[in-house]
Amino acid sequence: MSLATELADALAEDTFKVMEATGDDRFFMQVAEIIGASSTTLEEAYLTSVRVRMAEARARNFIMERLDTLAQDADA
Repeated sequence: MSLATELADALAEDTFKVMEATGDDRFFMQVAEIIGASSTTLEEAYLTSVRVRMAEARARNFIMERLDTLAQDADA
């Protein structure tokens, strides 16, 4: 893994902690703007890490909702 990817992933992890604590689901865009002012390479890696995390969260929620539906159907 490249240095930029490692740093970007760590920044994304910290960003998600702030987003969860504050409820500000667009905070990552402010962080990306700060990063992009100095390094577009790091900004791209960061946004990729953020997108991957967001996609994983959406997929996980979808799976959990489906499991809940199946459990409710089984109880009926």
